[in-house]
Amino acid sequence: MKVSDWKINVIQMDVAIGDPDKNYRQVEQNIKLAMQGHDAPDVIVLPEMWNAGYALNRIQQLADEQGIRTKELLHRLSKHYRVNIVGGSVAVKQEGQVQNVTYVYNRQGERVSEYAKIHLFKLMDEHLYLTEGDMLHRFELDGIPCGSIICYDLRFPELSRTLALSGAEVLFVPAQWPNPRLYHWKTLLAARAIENQMAVVACNRTGSSIGDNGEETTFFGHSMILDPWGEVIASAGEEALILKGTLKLESIPEVRSRIPVFKDRKPHIYQLGVQE
Repeated sequence: MKVSDWKINVIQMDVAIGDPDKNYRQVEQNIKLAMQGHDAPDVIVLPEMWNAGYALNRIQQLADEQGIRTKELLHRLSKHYRVNIVGGSVAVKQEGQVQNVTYVYNRQGERVSEYAKIHLFKLMDEHLYLTEGDMLHRFELDGIPCGSIICYDLRFPELSRTLALSGAEVLFVPAQWPNPRLYHWKTLLAARAIENQMAVVACNRTGSSIGDNGEETTFFGHSMILDPWGEVIASAGEEALILKGTLKLESIPEVRSRIPVFKDRKPHIYQLGVQE
């Protein structure tokens, strides 16, 4: 049975580049903190590449072999706290290749889905060190159809639209979106929400990292929770924190019925191409 409201906690954290041990401790501590008190969330969301950061020159050594360590942590915590976890993404090594992978766990501690980032970001040399995925990420939590993309995927509207057409009502976006492109981040998140009439939950990291090339990259945070009108329910600044907000899930089919975007689509025309 579908729920009507979801309490969301977005863990906006710094990521210690090249230090998985510290990052796994950080994630566990933050999840424990989120579950304290009487206002425990239904869903916890983590940022992109939180286990190793963008230490790409060392990613073969730093990546989680078969995802074993990450799976154990997320399984244990989701089952113990009876909470859904959209596990951001981590570097995972399988058969000698490293991918940027999201794991999703439900309240029973079951892994319900996983996704490897499709669009690799060449400006951060992802394509030189990582292997791209080739499958969409559609899953359900508490009976709610969801989708998930990772960071650079946000710039490809076809991906989010395809998830929406498959029935997804909530889109999760873990990211390490760097300065200075804050305007792009906010605008694209709102656009994906409005055009697809879906809620969007975006978790960006904060802090800064000095990469293997010696260059410093800063990240502005500004994690956000948006409703299907593109209105901001909750938004963070640049500091590390747990962003909290409640999604009114019943509003999503209501919005879709008021402006019938999906019914009014003309896919037979879109496929014709441009006439010269």
